[in-house]
Formats: sequence, C-alpha cells, structure tokens
Amino acid sequence: MFDPPSAEAILAARKHLAAADPALAAAEAVTPAFAWRVGLGGFPGLLKMIVQQQVSLASAAAIWARVEAGLPDMTPEAVAGLEEAHLLSLGLSRPKARYARAIAEAHLNGACDFNALRSLSDAEAVAALTAITGVGRWTAEVFLMFTQGRLDLFPGGDVALQEAMRWVDRADVRPTEKQAYGRAELWRPYRSVAAHLLWACYGAVKRREIAPF
Repeated sequence: MFDPPSAEAILAARKHLAAADPALAAAEAVTPAFAWRVGLGGFPGLLKMIVQQQVSLASAAAIWARVEAGLPDMTPEAVAGLEEAHLLSLGLSRPKARYARAIAEAHLNGACDFNALRSLSDAEAVAALTAITGVGRWTAEVFLMFTQGRLDLFPGGDVALQEAMRWVDRADVRPTEKQAYGRAELWRPYRSVAAHLLWACYGAVKRREIAPF
C-alpha cells in the first residue's frame, strides 16, 4: 500500500497548474476538492483492471467477484499454474484468460517484477507493463497512478479526460490521443494531478454540481 498525495499537496499542485495554464485555471477555480484515486496494487490490481475492461460496471463487479471466489490464492504462481478452462469458468473471455496468464508469467520470468516496479522511473514502469500481452498504455498509466501515487503521468487515451480538455479549451471536437498527450506537456510535473482535476471537473459537470463550460 502507498500513501496517496495529501489534500495539501494536491491543492498546491492545483495552484501550480492554474498559474501555468490560464485555460485550466478556469476549471480549477470551480472544481470541488477531490481525493486521489486509489486502486488495488500489485499483481491482483493489474489482473482486476484487465478483467474489468470493456464491460459494464455491473458486469465488471460480477466477474471480479467470481474471480476472487475462484482464486483465493491470487498470486502469479497460482494463476500461471491454472488451465485456461478454469479461468474461462470464472467468466473471463478467452483473450482475457490469456492476458491473465501473460501477466502472471511476466512476473515469474522477471520481465515485469511487481515487487520492483516502484523502483523504476515512470517511463521504465510504463514500458515494463505495456510489454505484457494485453496491457495497453492507458492501463499502465492508470495502474501506476492509482496504485503508486505517481504525480506526472497522463492517460491521454482516456475519453473523459479528452472531453474535459475540450471544455477547458473551448474546442469544437475532443483532442485525439496524440493531441491530448501533447496538450498535457504544459502540466508537467503534475500531469497526474491535472488528470484528477479534469476527471473531477467532468464528474461535477455530469452530476450538475457545476455549470457546463
């Protein structure tokens, strides 16, 4: 487990971002305080992200509950030793069953040691994760952000972030993934805080807590 950035640290980063980017400052001024998103870490956490991708929230919760019940020993060693049929019986699709085994094998063969991941730089950690079959850049960046509290990652492929960026920049269309990464360069070294700010802004607008941009 890690200690997420404190409320004071997040506030200081928000003020830094607002000073660096007048467009983002308008969103910062009206977006309520938020806490850092914290996810399940290590091998189980990455497995959970893979299992829950591209399904509804209800389906994701139901499938993960089956996986937890069917894998009481949720370790790379245990998963690597399972037949694909067992993983399929837990509700995983055939591709996700392959990805689960790939994650386990990557840890066991040293290609992505979850115990050592924290010691790597952001770029090294993202590279180690995305080298695993089934783990894309968005998954790697969000996993590292939510499970290690890294301050300078930005998942530019996230649609909610892209939409919030469109609002901030008063643009007619959402930025592409490439454009989102480029736009976020201005927010170093607090790109993760910018992402949290934009997510918080997006959620507040959708809940009608603040006016649309």
